[in-house]
Amino acid sequence: MGLAWCVDAAEVRFAVGSGSGPVADAVVSLHGAVPASTRAATARMDQQHSAFVPAVLPVQAGTVVAFPNRDNIQHHVYSFSQPRQFEIPLYSGNKAAPIRFDRPGVVVVGCNIHDWMIGHIVVLDTPYFGKTTDDGHLTLDVPPGRYTLRVWHVRGSGAPLERTLVVPAAGTSATLQVALAPAQEDVRGNDRLRALQQKFRQLKGTPP
Repeated sequence: MGLAWCVDAAEVRFAVGSGSGPVADAVVSLHGAVPASTRAATARMDQQHSAFVPAVLPVQAGTVVAFPNRDNIQHHVYSFSQPRQFEIPLYSGNKAAPIRFDRPGVVVVGCNIHDWMIGHIVVLDTPYFGKTTDDGHLTLDVPPGRYTLRVWHVRGSGAPLERTLVVPAAGTSATLQVALAPAQEDVRGNDRLRALQQKFRQLKGTPP
């Protein structure tokens, strides 16, 4: 089921793929003509095995996100992204105060201690969204109507997929093809994260 439910909702079934097969962790959202109001919601992005879990977290604007540290080592979580810049100094367990995300956009999250750790929080101005499963599928329940459909993926290349989708009362399905950049090898550290970490150290006035 989708993340939003309403009376007289229509079921929309999505199948997202690329040239190489189904696409997992694609964030699909439906945006109506009237901007949705923010809501008080909660979510979490754990740190487990020195990784952010989930690596991609879609939320509606106004959501408060907790960052529990389930590892037996400390992490230092931060983001320089314009929608929500923040810093959670070295901590473990559930000691960190949750962070509210009010502005739509993509927030890249890193750890100043472990530069290979990276997560993405996708903040959306709609309650109608979800993330595809390993087989590229997603189902949302939305009121019938005319929407702007958007698809975001961390490996998206070129212009993000956006199109109009009309949802009838009987529901509908949509097969979507997205362009993805080649997957990078999962290694401990990469140039993008090193650049983020270097920027963090410069702002703190610490040596590289």
